[in-house]
Amino acid sequence: MMITKMSRGFRALSAGAALSLLLMAAPNAYAATPKDTLVEGFAFDDILSMDPAEAYELSAAEITGNTYSLLVRLDINDTSKIKADIAESWSVSDDHLTYTFKLKPGLKFASGNPITAEDVAWSFERVVKLDKSPAFIFTQFGLNGDNVTEKAKATDPNTFTFTVDKPYAPSFVLNCLTATVAEVVDKKLVLQHVKPVTPSADYKYDNDFGNAWLKTGFAGSGPFKLREWRANEAIVLERNENYYGEKAKLNRVIYRFMKESSAQRLALENGDIDVARNLSPTDLQAVEKNPQLASTSAPKGTIYYMSLNQKNANLAKPEVQQAFKWLVDYDAIGKTLIKGIGEIHQTFEPKGMLGSLDDNPFKLDVAKAKELLAKAGLPNGFSVTMDVRSVEPDTGIATAIQQTLGQAGIKVEIIPGDGKQKLTKYRARGHDIYFGNWGPDYWDPHSNADTFTTNDDNSDTSTNKTLVWRNTWTSPELEKEAKAALFEADATKRGAMYQDIQKKFLEASPFVILYQQTEVAGYRKDVKDFKLGPSFDNNFVWPISK
Repeated sequence: MMITKMSRGFRALSAGAALSLLLMAAPNAYAATPKDTLVEGFAFDDILSMDPAEAYELSAAEITGNTYSLLVRLDINDTSKIKADIAESWSVSDDHLTYTFKLKPGLKFASGNPITAEDVAWSFERVVKLDKSPAFIFTQFGLNGDNVTEKAKATDPNTFTFTVDKPYAPSFVLNCLTATVAEVVDKKLVLQHVKPVTPSADYKYDNDFGNAWLKTGFAGSGPFKLREWRANEAIVLERNENYYGEKAKLNRVIYRFMKESSAQRLALENGDIDVARNLSPTDLQAVEKNPQLASTSAPKGTIYYMSLNQKNANLAKPEVQQAFKWLVDYDAIGKTLIKGIGEIHQTFEPKGMLGSLDDNPFKLDVAKAKELLAKAGLPNGFSVTMDVRSVEPDTGIATAIQQTLGQAGIKVEIIPGDGKQKLTKYRARGHDIYFGNWGPDYWDPHSNADTFTTNDDNSDTSTNKTLVWRNTWTSPELEKEAKAALFEADATKRGAMYQDIQKKFLEASPFVILYQQTEVAGYRKDVKDFKLGPSFDNNFVWPISK
């Protein structure tokens, strides 16, 4: 087998990954033309798992969003609507407690196994019993290990019923079912890979529900199937010939791990990749001037923020939290570091979401910050560390904030690292300051309101590890108001409730929210129908052709 015959797409991989791909492919795959394969340069160092019951990172959600099916999906052309996926229809009981889904007949997983309501029910069961980070999206409806098989069950091969504990707004429940944690797995296939375990904090039952295998395995039914994931190297997707909808136009999509924007731009210009996904403002401008290339952008629900861990006594002081908000040069960051790739936005509901608030009350004011630090008993400042993912624009923004914090005497040591390292430390509450991003789990304002206000168990053993939990902060008043908004059926009134919560959050919280992402990508002009979606899990690659 001659490696020299590889297409441009295969050459974009490292030699080891390319050879592995060739060995897995059909005998003549190495001679396929570039039109069969799309190669994307992408910084996906945040991925910890590909199991939908566990995956809770932005990059992983994009992969599972292209490889797994759901009962219902967000309508990306109108995010106020939900549309069918494997569900043919659904109904809600008059008391808003029971949701009944009829499945489309004759559907199959990539394995060839039929998709049944039992697969849906078991997917719910394994999420709840594994109780990994995204499980709260289900358990917030009153599901637990003891009742999940009764509350989420198949009543016949094509009918699935889901019973919630309270009469929530139906739009909220349905939006939750568009989250990646609700992706349906192939029960028959996963059961072949179940690993017996001794019950522990990680696995409370006597088996792992296939979690160890699904971390890198695949048991879905989406337009593509996951062929291989090599951490910080490559992700390979292959067309699912058993897909029930319109088949993907490409045979294969390869995500090549590339951390630096300049490296992505160079590879794009040289034709080594077809799409560059993490371009800086400078590299984006260069792409836009190249006649062989094009660019696209889309406002994203993802927001970038800095959070202050309340375990640090200095950061727990309310005056210090407010001082931080006055020690960011938002104007300079907006005009340089995020030009074209973001917009200054200081509240947790992103633009485009019900209840979004456009107030940006903070600006760089060192004098005001010094007054607040003096009130906190820290007139000379203090020293602290900041954990930052080693990608742009994150490191550039962190450096800029380090400089402006220093003007008030706050000495910041930046600790860089890859996404996996930073997230692991953050989720263990081991940081002082964390700089990162957050995208809503589902397109409903409660997703962000919940993670930025709810902390009903501040112990290290809590099972609901929201962003406020990670920063050891509690706000019972805001938490109560956020939960009350769940039951308001009038959309206008509900939106106003979330705006009121955000105004209070601006005045008192350990979060400095900086900007909302405008996702951009550069691509070669032979790539057709490349489109970025409104959220991290709906950058769909199956409509793309070359």
